[in-house]
Amino acid sequence: MPNPYDDPYDPQQLKRIRMFVYLVPVLGVIPAMWALAVRKGDSRERQAARLSTTLGLGWLVGYAALAAGAHTADPSAIPLLVANSALTSGYFVVMLWLMLRLWQRRPLRLPGISDVSDRLP
Repeated sequence: MPNPYDDPYDPQQLKRIRMFVYLVPVLGVIPAMWALAVRKGDSRERQAARLSTTLGLGWLVGYAALAAGAHTADPSAIPLLVANSALTSGYFVVMLWLMLRLWQRRPLRLPGISDVSDRLP
């Protein structure tokens, strides 16, 4: 009996692969924003794109703010650099955790963040 997951051209599998691409840290934001701009995909795919965009832009704003604050040359910038690395590490861990949930075919929901991302188009 053939396994339905063996067909590499199955439309459901291609949607899932696109969702994995959206969840790639930093680089996945670009295809996610593109998918939202052209209103492509079903509701679950758009939800993943919105979540990726929200997390990616939130990380970028936080990273830029902490890096700008740490740009000073005095020793008080060390806590900002530590916070910057913690923010980046946390972003990568969350994106990998979302990829794991996608692989397990579980919903991609984050408390608070998903509510904000649902307001995107």
